[in-house]
Amino acid sequence: MKTTFLFSIAFGVMLIIVVSVLWSVIAGSGALDAVNQFMTTLVGDQGGGEFRVEDFISGSRILGFAAVLAAIDVVIITAVSTLFAFLYNLAATIMGGLEVTLAED
Repeated sequence: MKTTFLFSIAFGVMLIIVVSVLWSVIAGSGALDAVNQFMTTLVGDQGGGEFRVEDFISGSRILGFAAVLAAIDVVIITAVSTLFAFLYNLAATIMGGLEVTLAED
């Protein structure tokens, strides 16, 4: 359980770093401006001004969502892998495990 907990924390940290890097690339590449322009063209400028995706999605919201997802993943991954380890040990005890015999020629 301890090992899985540490690995899942490492996975959560990696998830936050990857999301941060991807958001930086997306924001720096001008993709958000392209989405704004496409949505303005699609919906049209009907007196409401132009569409801004930044009003709905921001860097802090994305990183906050990634942090919540990472925390949930830490709990779920730790619990599931601990359960599977228990079930494996139980099955190995009941069935006797796998016996390997090595012969020397």
